Amino acid sequence: MGLRSRDTELNVRDAITRTIITLPQELRRSLTWDQGAEMAQQDRLKIDAGVQVYFCDPQSPWQRGTNENTLLRRYFPKGTDLSVHSVHEIAAVAAALNARPRKTLGWKTPAEALDEWLP
Repeated sequence: MGLRSRDTELNVRDAITRTIITLPQELRRSLTWDQGAEMAQQDRLKIDAGVQVYFCDPQSPWQRGTNENTLLRRYFPKGTDLSVHSVHEIAAVAAALNARPRKTLGWKTPAEALDEWLP
């Protein structure tokens, strides 16, 4: 059984907050998001994580820095109920994606690019 919409909103907000507050302040100034109901708690996210949330215009994915959906869908098809996957499974996917070089990063991995900004 999937999560109710309100539960999804709260879970998304809490997960983003837990993750983003681990970053140095200079790396968490803003977050750009698609138009999705799961971000209905964005005002609270701004308060909890100290990050400004921006939304792309409808049908305008180029307004985001990068689009990882294509890569992510290889692991979790659209509509997948992520609650059936363990934290370890999701973390393994994140690690695999963060270890994959990106043209937009000069063929560095996201992990390498992030390491350049961390003390």
